Amino acid sequence: MVSIKDIAKQAGVSISTVSYALNNSPKVTLETKTRILAVAKELNYVPNAAARQLKKQESLIIGAFLTDFSGAFYGDLLQGMKEVVNRKGYDLIVCSGKQSHRLLPERMIDGAIILDSAFSDEELLEYADRGHRLVVLDRELRHDNINQVLLDNKAGANLAMDYLIENGHRKLYIVCGPPDSYDSRQRLTAVRQTLDRHPEVEAVFLEGDFNKASGEAAGKKILSELSGEPPGVFCLNDEMAIGLFQTVQDHGKGIGVDLSLVGFDNIDLTRYLSPRLATIEYSKHRWGAMASQQLLQMISGEQVEHERIYVSLVEGESVRPRGAES
Repeated sequence: MVSIKDIAKQAGVSISTVSYALNNSPKVTLETKTRILAVAKELNYVPNAAARQLKKQESLIIGAFLTDFSGAFYGDLLQGMKEVVNRKGYDLIVCSGKQSHRLLPERMIDGAIILDSAFSDEELLEYADRGHRLVVLDRELRHDNINQVLLDNKAGANLAMDYLIENGHRKLYIVCGPPDSYDSRQRLTAVRQTLDRHPEVEAVFLEGDFNKASGEAAGKKILSELSGEPPGVFCLNDEMAIGLFQTVQDHGKGIGVDLSLVGFDNIDLTRYLSPRLATIEYSKHRWGAMASQQLLQMISGEQVEHERIYVSLVEGESVRPRGAES
């Protein structure tokens, strides 16, 4: 591999002069810089990122750690992250899995955005103790080097539950998410709080995993129990709601007729459903952008406050008022 020592030898200058030229320093004349860059190009010189990082203590790379890449959820979130870091001269890399965690202790990235249940709280606090800057989207941690940009999951779940109850539903099915998901746990907590306020409502909890297949399984279970007044169903995310939606229709039943359905996330795929799926909306793009902005401010040594991403209800024909005509 060609080094700056090789360039210095061929250009007839010192190693420090080559370093100045490659880093666009005013300490060398334009003529000398032009000659050195020409030699570097001729030798196919590629800068050593690791050496640069050791010298400047920066990589200009931000890491986004996700639990997985499945489903339609992540596109807007990552785009929001990318646009902000790119404007500040940083690049974004997206990682998943235990092996990728070593990018932090090896300082291959300048900071990290965490939406990954594979990180334990203890692991993240240890990294923060070592000086790593982190923004978490999936947990609550208190540390000077950790900031939180959290979705208002409880408010969203309350809106969904109230919408079903206000439309007269007294039997509800709740399709849960994975137990290791912060968002799922928060939504489920709010569901139980709403039920505590409405003792007249019967609720059945079904296992789910935030994927379409678990929504399909829940749909089959609910169809096997249909009788009397149409029940209301709250899926804790849209992926499961879509799976349930398609299963019900495939079995000749009607969404908004034989049962009411509410999802959570307002992913793009829901706009193609008919009837329109009622769901909980928030800006995934803003969530990602806010996370990147907070992290870059932390890296720059600025003080930041924890942020919350607010949600709203998108009403839809997938919810049938109790007693309405079919």
